[in-house]
Amino acid sequence: MGDWLMAMRTYATPQEAAVVAVDARGVVTAWSRGARLLLGYAPGEIVGHPAVQLLAADLPEAARRSAVRRQAWTGPVALRDQAGHQVEAELRACPLMDAEQHVQWFLQADPPHEDDGPDLVLQRSLLPHHRPTQLAVETGTRYLPADPQAGVGGDWFDVIPLSGARVALVVGDVVGHGIHASATMGRLRTAVRTLADVDLAPDELLTQLDDLILEEIEEGIESVGEVGATCLYAVYDPVSGHCTMASAGHLAPALVTPDGAVRHLTVAPGPPLGVGGLPFEATDTWVPENSLLVLYTDGLVESRHRDIGSGQRALLDSLARPGASPEATCDRIVEALLPGRPDDDVALLVARTHIMGASHVASWELPADPAVVADARRRAAGQLSAWGLQDASDTTELIVSELVTNAIRHAHPPIQLRLIHDAALICEVSDSSSTTPHLRRARDTDEGGRGLFLVGQLAERWGTRHTPTGKTIWAEQPPPLHHRLQPGHPAQGQPGDDTAGADRGALSAP
Repeated sequence: MGDWLMAMRTYATPQEAAVVAVDARGVVTAWSRGARLLLGYAPGEIVGHPAVQLLAADLPEAARRSAVRRQAWTGPVALRDQAGHQVEAELRACPLMDAEQHVQWFLQADPPHEDDGPDLVLQRSLLPHHRPTQLAVETGTRYLPADPQAGVGGDWFDVIPLSGARVALVVGDVVGHGIHASATMGRLRTAVRTLADVDLAPDELLTQLDDLILEEIEEGIESVGEVGATCLYAVYDPVSGHCTMASAGHLAPALVTPDGAVRHLTVAPGPPLGVGGLPFEATDTWVPENSLLVLYTDGLVESRHRDIGSGQRALLDSLARPGASPEATCDRIVEALLPGRPDDDVALLVARTHIMGASHVASWELPADPAVVADARRRAAGQLSAWGLQDASDTTELIVSELVTNAIRHAHPPIQLRLIHDAALICEVSDSSSTTPHLRRARDTDEGGRGLFLVGQLAERWGTRHTPTGKTIWAEQPPPLHHRLQPGHPAQGQPGDDTAGADRGALSAP
């Protein structure tokens, strides 16, 4: 069957998404509470068993052909619940490439509903269906529509991988319901992802997003009275442990630290999107390892019978005993604050933070001396050997050589080389110059100009981000297939070993 990621939603319990993970052997490896509500199996009764026992009839031949060809497919299927009853469902199958470049299948099976229409399909297509694999955070999410039959609203959440192993956590809310709110939400979410790819700081990103809405108002795409959108954009850095946030009229997130302390973070308030003329301000907070960041929309804490202040206190009370995982914490929050149908759409994002120490990160200060390039290559090769990534040494040494040489020739000290072993292998070179380098294709007669072109050919992704002290040029390449790093799985090497990245002193020329 290939790798199957099955997601099934039942209208009888709209708050619960039934999610099942099935490995390449066709064996169930994970089972959500929503899946239990839909089909009746407890996790211990189905995890480890073949997924085919969930089918009341064979998959259609068209589905089998599409699976072999790795093509999307939509059609009816018959599932079997624990009692042996048949559950008819409409299955939408879409092949996805995960962070390890393996093809997985995303399947969403919905019980047929005569009111399903284009607005419902639009809303479902706009929310993220899977979360990227990275070490910075472990996440749990919930989306609860106020109208389970329509399922359409303007709330959204997102988890966006950034350069340097950082991650952006986003939650937003477009006022109103219906297809207009969903369409506006979709444009905002796409714009946030595009701006995040440019590596803008949170306050700068919201400024650009605000300008975009103002342009749409001027062009007549949106009206002033119909926008009413809020957004919180947070960037978490697992190397420094800092989280930088900016708010456009959105509620501040809650923080649960490992010692059990629970509080709302202080975030500089900014105007809602579309107001214009007022600045956004970023707030930086250090977040301890294994803390929980809880981002949400106002539908979670405000209702006809409860004001926002009371709802926020109830949220903190529910977090006094968080669940064992972000998903379990989402369940606890929903059970405590939303025992019935919510009055407004709700988006909830819970992220458990991780710190990447010496077993994942190695950095060195470099003198602005061309002779140091050879030493930088040797140090990089030694670090990869400590991480068990010798197969990536040749490519990494070339990337290091080109980036360090470029910084020495065209930038200003201090210069820093940093390697990060995340879901990807990341090489970064930072300097104090704010000038952004440009890729160009050198002619045959040119003696230079091939550095960044070569980096672009060797790396899976590369780019530049500006910092308060200059800029960082980064390049990502996937680790060798036999040594893919998973969250919670430390790289080889112990803190204190020189090859494990504990040596962060200046490199001297050989």
